[in-house]
Amino acid sequence: MIFRGTFEHSLDTKNRLTIPARYREALKAGVVVAFSPETEIGETRSLSIWRPDDYDAFASAALAKLNPLSPRARDLSNLLYGNSWDLELDSANRLVLPQPAREFAALDRDVVITGAGDHMQLWDRTAFGHYNSLALSRFSEIAASFDNTD
Repeated sequence: MIFRGTFEHSLDTKNRLTIPARYREALKAGVVVAFSPETEIGETRSLSIWRPDDYDAFASAALAKLNPLSPRARDLSNLLYGNSWDLELDSANRLVLPQPAREFAALDRDVVITGAGDHMQLWDRTAFGHYNSLALSRFSEIAASFDNTD
């Protein structure tokens, strides 16, 4: 399944997130909520919402070329697995977001869920607006950078 689109939602008073209807079936077997890695220091943070098998494949691919005994592999493994949570949708198709995850992404009540291909991302609504505006202003530059894949 490919996750695409942008959905505005609100966390309820118990910090539950309602999953968009079109993705509920794909996530009914459970999800992994994980910190999304920043690409630049100070960049807006978000959370990733994965199907468990897809997160396992992502983490395995990230670690595959590292010496498993190296400090880099240990640190990356700890970051990927120590900052992720196996969760299940409740009967109303909601996830209860763990406090460390909410704090990492600075989530308030108003949030945005965005499709990211093999997973979704969860953002604070205001932070996403700022991030998306900047990214859109660089859209042609980003797209053009892929013409040279050497």
